[in-house]
Amino acid sequence: MADDELPPLGDDAADGGASPDAWGDAGDDPMMGAERILNQDEIDSLLGFDMAEDDSGERNGIRAIINSALVSYERLPMLEIVFDRLVRLMTTSLRNFTSDNVEVSLDNISSIRFGDYLNSIPLPAILSVFLAEELDNYGLLTIDSNLIYSIVDVLLGGRRGTAAMRIEGRPYTTIERVLVQRMVEVVLNDAKTAFEPLTKVNFTLDRLETNPRFAAIARPANAAILVKLRIDMEDRGGRIELLLPYATLEPIRKMLLQQFMGEKFGRDNIWEGHLATELWTTQMEVRAVLDEQQVNLRRVLELEVGDTLMLNATPDSLVELRAGQIPLTRGRMGRRNHHIAVRVEAPLSPAAKRAVQRS
Repeated sequence: MADDELPPLGDDAADGGASPDAWGDAGDDPMMGAERILNQDEIDSLLGFDMAEDDSGERNGIRAIINSALVSYERLPMLEIVFDRLVRLMTTSLRNFTSDNVEVSLDNISSIRFGDYLNSIPLPAILSVFLAEELDNYGLLTIDSNLIYSIVDVLLGGRRGTAAMRIEGRPYTTIERVLVQRMVEVVLNDAKTAFEPLTKVNFTLDRLETNPRFAAIARPANAAILVKLRIDMEDRGGRIELLLPYATLEPIRKMLLQQFMGEKFGRDNIWEGHLATELWTTQMEVRAVLDEQQVNLRRVLELEVGDTLMLNATPDSLVELRAGQIPLTRGRMGRRNHHIAVRVEAPLSPAAKRAVQRS
């Protein structure tokens, strides 16, 4: 820049120039003047913790990195089929249970950390802890207050067209807990039927809780599958949320990975048939053992031509037929034409049959 183009060093207020003191505040880096503070929306977008965003939405930012270890239900195709079957079963069973027109719909299936779910439960609610016996682990069934009051109203003969009366700030009564428990047992029985095409599993109710801290069935950081079900009874209804920790589903993970019911993993029927055909024509060495003895190594080294070894066998003793170290059967030794022969005297032993089946 030429000298005649330099900004004036006079009064800043008079001529609009910047004083040397102002230059020093900005620092030597010319980019310092471009710095600005991020607002809250930009910080939330960067971190991926937008509170207005629904849990079912896509996560981004640092939150996406943190939750990258979560098990996505899309990786378990059979889960959606099981829960769709559960919805159809619950629609029928709850209609019989309430004698009312009940519609059950599947809101969404998502992956969530167990601690995050406990913190997101809207209270008051009843949390049902159930045991999956064959899977040897627990699950959680949450019934919100709207559904609790609706079920009580329907089962006790409330009029249609009137909203269920809600009394906030009081614990649930024994009658309300008993009626909710009966409904939970109906849902768990439907869940058992829904899982039957994959595996046999019994869901038994363990306890009812109203405080989420007492319904901890997994560590806060553990991944879980959350299923949100909507139950509508004309102008009444509410939500049921079924949570299954991934540790509960781990024993049947291979079945849940199927793309369709009855899928075979890593199996080729044509190759199996070809292998079975070849096995029948495989040559196998069979040994006929008349007697076995344990002899000192010294005596074996001292054996010479012409020495005689006495066996614990007679001419009528049976010999044992072996394939390697596996005993097959027993037979009697004799002669046929100019060959030594063995006539089988007993059926194949059970141990040999198991060995053949394994091969």
